[in-house]
Amino acid sequence: MTAADVRDWDPGDGRVSTPSADRAPAWSPAPPARPAPAPPALTPARPPATPDWSEVVEHFREGLVVCDADGVVRHVSPVAERLLPEVTVGEVLAAAGVAGLSGEPATGAFDHRSRRLTARRVPLSGGRCCWYVEDVTESVSRADALLAERARSAFLAVVGEKLGNPLHPTRAAAAVVRLAVPTLAEVAVLVLAPRSGRAHWWRASRVDDEGPAVDSGVLAAAELPVAIADGLAGVAPHAVDWLVEQAAEAGWLPGLATGDTDVRAVPLPGSDAPAGVLLVARRGTGWYDESDVDLLHAFAARAGAAMTTAMLYRDQAEVADTLQASLLPVEPAEAVGVQWGTAYRSAQAGLRIGGDFYGSHRLPDGGSVFFLGDVSGKGVEAAVFTGQLRQCLQALHRVESQPARLLGLLNDALLETTQAHGQGRFATLVLGVVRPHRDGGLTLTMAGGGHLPPLVLRATGEVETVPLRGMLIGVVPDPRVGEVTVRLEPGETCVLYSDGVTEARGGRWGDEQFGPERLVDVLTGCHRMPAPALAERIEQVTCDWLGHGDHDDIAVLALRASGPTGRASRHLHAVPAGGPDGAREDRG
Repeated sequence: MTAADVRDWDPGDGRVSTPSADRAPAWSPAPPARPAPAPPALTPARPPATPDWSEVVEHFREGLVVCDADGVVRHVSPVAERLLPEVTVGEVLAAAGVAGLSGEPATGAFDHRSRRLTARRVPLSGGRCCWYVEDVTESVSRADALLAERARSAFLAVVGEKLGNPLHPTRAAAAVVRLAVPTLAEVAVLVLAPRSGRAHWWRASRVDDEGPAVDSGVLAAAELPVAIADGLAGVAPHAVDWLVEQAAEAGWLPGLATGDTDVRAVPLPGSDAPAGVLLVARRGTGWYDESDVDLLHAFAARAGAAMTTAMLYRDQAEVADTLQASLLPVEPAEAVGVQWGTAYRSAQAGLRIGGDFYGSHRLPDGGSVFFLGDVSGKGVEAAVFTGQLRQCLQALHRVESQPARLLGLLNDALLETTQAHGQGRFATLVLGVVRPHRDGGLTLTMAGGGHLPPLVLRATGEVETVPLRGMLIGVVPDPRVGEVTVRLEPGETCVLYSDGVTEARGGRWGDEQFGPERLVDVLTGCHRMPAPALAERIEQVTCDWLGHGDHDDIAVLALRASGPTGRASRHLHAVPAGGPDGAREDRG
């Protein structure tokens, strides 16, 4: 049935009216056939009957309402009767009170009897019109569901992106509650599993149209609301009447009335137990339906994964920090008449530990065992080996204090350890014993195990190299170990250092070693500097030589004869200028 057919259709008799003279008929019966000669017994053929269009209209998807020029309803199709029961044939259409059929505009959508309808008006001949009415409730619902699903997917994609970055529990928790507002709630509270009897919580609250305001606090585990404690135990408090009251008593619902607030609490999945509980709340005008709860669970799953990762990273970082702290070089113990100075810089910027080490232990007779060494390798494995070596020294110095014999015992212990673990590691080491004198001087007895020779900065400002040699420690049984005794007068300093200083590559072209000669030049004339400042100067000059290039571990241990009082005098001192190339001038 065409538009022309509708315009010419007379709903009174179901036939198409006679077309006007200015246009061709939309349809007309075929003219009767000319009778052909036939036997007299045959009856003549009759023309086909005019079709009844009302039967066709009944099967339209759209409902039809036809009105005359005065707006009186002349025909209502069965579909229109079902959609618009108020419309009656013979009555004025406007009297039916259907908002969508008011006349203007000619097309539009409107809600009627819990259904979504569309209507369009088509003019007919003689001032008549026909309204086409269609029920689009299902298609609109499907479109709305599709849009809602796309919005949920986009929201969860943003959540996954935002929560994929934070590796710190505090930042991750703040990001979780901030993302939950306003899509999921007007107020969102995240409570993490208690640690040491205390539970940390974060809250985001919607402030007008601005971004959510985030705050945090701590509660004792015994003070947590029952629903939150149940959620942390793995019991999901999906919807309970007293959940609003519990959240209000905890002070988590600012600006929300308990009688007109909908609250949900969902555990955040963790590795073994829930990582926390997410509590969301909104006013009663936006109660949580099934789709909202599904979205909340999907959000909680992503938040739980992010929080679990952040807390795992935190735990690993705490373990790493604890291990690193135990492997760091230990500052020398205070000793009478000795002023210690140390400097340390690991080869890897991301680690505080490495293969260089130093330290000291007191002896019962008032002296001290001191040492500085370097193990093979870098990084964590080297640091672990230094830890083993320091533990050996801590135990062995109680049974032997003579440096050469103590170094031999240490060699045997390291051989046993490395052979048992198949590590094949070794170390270089200077180990000595310092004993004070009444006049403020010191006597140093040092044994060398393949390490660089110590330097002595005399009171005159000159630098002497201590002739100390020996074999590597931890390579062969009964190695040759050199031993030497040095006397320090008050104000004189002995400097031990690792090859990270002398083998530092830098300079103009970046490939020249710092070398022992430059180190001697750096120390010359610095006899008035206290031991800590002297060690720091060596480190600073070495780093300046390196620029930003790679380097080995750097370690410096300086011990200065502080005089009869046992304290270094407090005074200003001159520092040689000119850097490692040896050009110096005094600056007052």
